[in-house]
Amino acid sequence: MIKQLPLRFGNSHKADVRTQFAAMCYRIKNDKVQFLLVTSRGTRRWIIPKGWPMDGMTPADSAAQEAWEEAGVIGRADPRPMGLYSYTKTMNDDGEDLPCVAMVYAVKVKSLATVFPEAGERTRKWVSRKKAAEMVDEPELSRILRDFDPRRTL
Repeated sequence: MIKQLPLRFGNSHKADVRTQFAAMCYRIKNDKVQFLLVTSRGTRRWIIPKGWPMDGMTPADSAAQEAWEEAGVIGRADPRPMGLYSYTKTMNDDGEDLPCVAMVYAVKVKSLATVFPEAGERTRKWVSRKKAAEMVDEPELSRILRDFDPRRTL
């Protein structure tokens, strides 16, 4: 089981927090876990695909849909969450910030499409567990990546 770090919301009130669903896309190569990271559209930081809940979809299916849209991932999402992390999303050019919690679902990647909805807007990269944990900004996400055990997924 992954040990969950405490969430941080800065000065925001907990009622202001929004939920997103995130896809921790992974594969096994040479008996080692690798993660697929993508760049955010605005700041170009390294992130995992994530987005808002989608009508009629489970959280895991929403995460898998985000993986498709943002990274061209064709794969299967484990229906059990691996953990959650907090971050601040900038919503507009005025710099308005929205506190968010992202629930993370493991998505085992079967293949990657070359043509997908946000192909021209993002860069994607396969990296080792250690490198992925170093590249993301959120400490809770870093911990989830470091502690992930694919043998515990469906």
